[in-house]
Order: sequence, then structure tokens, then C-alpha cells
Amino acid sequence: MNPNKERILTGDRTTGQLHLGHYVGSLRSRVELQEVHDTYILLADVQALTTHYEQPELIANSVHQVTLDYLAVGIDPDKSTLFIQSMIPEIAELTVIFSMFVTVNALRHNPTIKSEARDRGYTDLYYGFLGYPVSQAADIACCKTTLIPAGEDQIPHVETARKLVRRFNELYAPVFPEPRILTGARLGGLDGVGKMSKSMGNAISLNADPQDVQAKLTKAKTDPARIRRSDPGHPDICPVYAYHQLFRSADAEEIHTACSQGKIGCTDCKRLAGDAVNELLAPFRERRGYYEQRKSQVKELLMEGTRKARRTVKETMLEVREAMGIRYFDL
Repeated sequence: MNPNKERILTGDRTTGQLHLGHYVGSLRSRVELQEVHDTYILLADVQALTTHYEQPELIANSVHQVTLDYLAVGIDPDKSTLFIQSMIPEIAELTVIFSMFVTVNALRHNPTIKSEARDRGYTDLYYGFLGYPVSQAADIACCKTTLIPAGEDQIPHVETARKLVRRFNELYAPVFPEPRILTGARLGGLDGVGKMSKSMGNAISLNADPQDVQAKLTKAKTDPARIRRSDPGHPDICPVYAYHQLFRSADAEEIHTACSQGKIGCTDCKRLAGDAVNELLAPFRERRGYYEQRKSQVKELLMEGTRKARRTVKETMLEVREAMGIRYFDL
């Protein structure tokens, strides 16, 4: 590792294709950061089991689909190390070790765990679901990560990771750096309820075709107080206006004024937002199409990235065992 570069770890659970919310929240910054930092990107198939353990076929297919999404948005396998979580058993080993340093009560009070459990209607939590932050902490620590590009909902998980690495370092030896989070923007769902989410059905996939983008935005919620086209709108509370701010920033102020004065209707506003999204997605679709025709190449770059990541993680775990006094002999 170049000492002048920060080590970055980020990734996604492989439960389906990625969407615009992922791009705005972290993918966009990953593409920029890979130019200047040592970047590791995790396909978190083990953590996908926390909510989809009955659908292993979905998870296996999603590993490939999410990889295509990464390549489509501009992740470069020559600059970023893409790897599969389940292929690195040392991560599971560190997860077990870290689980000794955190209480069940602390995990139950994790805001993100509580929120997702509520959204999914979970009344009794499986151990794997409850321990998700511990597993994520092991991902982070195994790579000796210092910077994590992620959404705001991941802040509690990163704080858990910080506490766990501090506890390990205090007990044994300073093996791990304390990571910090780099949060991105947040894109609300098309239904105007919470964030964009696959499970909520309020998302635009990164590989959506132009007609699908426009169709989804046509159905998007807007200012509920605006009944007629001539009614003054309130763009600051309209979910569609966020698309103008993010994807048509040069014209966003003009849209804000026109909406506020009742000079543009919601239909035209949505169409313009859809045009901007399609302009963003056009090169993504082209790159994705290229890699869709090269499945063996995609598999090979995943294999190579996973081999590299495992070498990194194995070195870390040797230090962990040494620090704890449980490196009895090498196999």
C-alpha cells in the first residue's frame, strides 16, 4: 500500500441491481476516489443473506449484475479491487473475534438495524441480521480501511466499527486504523416516502431504458398541494425537484422559479428531469452492454480482485493472531 494513499473500502449487498440512489449516495464518489486512493470494493453476498437467505440464487445472480453496475458507472478494475465477500473466510474469522467486544443490547439499539427491522416487519431478529454491523466492521478492519464512502444510514455501522477497532487495539496491539465515513448526497424515492430503495419499489435502476425512466418519473409524487397547473408550487418539498438539483443543476434555479410561479406544470417538469436522468445513464448503458457480452472477462476480473483482497486480508489476520497470542503455528 502506498503510504501517501488512503485505503478505501466500500461496497453493496448483492440483493439486486443498483439504482440512482446508490449512484448519488456513493458510486459517484467511488469513481472519483479511485483515481487518488487505494480502493477496495466489496460485493457483500454474505451480508445479503441477512435478509435473503432463502434466495441464494438471487444473491448469486446479483453478484454478476452488481459487478456490471460497477463497471457501467466507471469503476475501473485496474484502479479498484473488486472482490467477493464469501470467498474470503478470514473476514468471517474476524467477525467472530469482534463479536466478543459488542453487546447484544448495543446492536439492538443501532438506529439502522432498528429502522430496517421495522420496515421489514421483523419482530424477532435473527443473529445474522442483528450482527450485520459486526460483519461490516470486520470487512472494514480486514482491509485496514481509513475512509468509507457511504450513505448517511451507514453512519451507525461505521461508528460500531470504530468502537470495535479501538477496543481491539486497546486490548492487544494497534493493528487497525480507525476509519471515518465520507457521506454522499441522498436521493429520495419516487413515492416521496424515505430514501430510494429496491425493496420499497420506488427506485430507478442504473440500467433502466429511456422509456422506463420516463414512465417511472411520470408516476412520481410531486407537491401534494398543487392541484392545477397554474397553482404556485413548492419545489423544495417536491421529490422531483431533487432530480433537477442533482442532474440539471445549471437549470435548477430556473425550474424553482417557474414552479413557484405556476409557469411550469408537473408533467413538463418530470419530462425534463427524465431527460436529464437519461443523459446521465446513456454512457452507463453503453459500458454495461460492452461487459454483458464478455461474461468470462467479468468473472476473471472478479477472481483476480478477490485473490488480491485475500492476500491483503490474510496478512491482516496474521497480525491479529500475533497480537492476540493465538498464532500457534502457520499452516
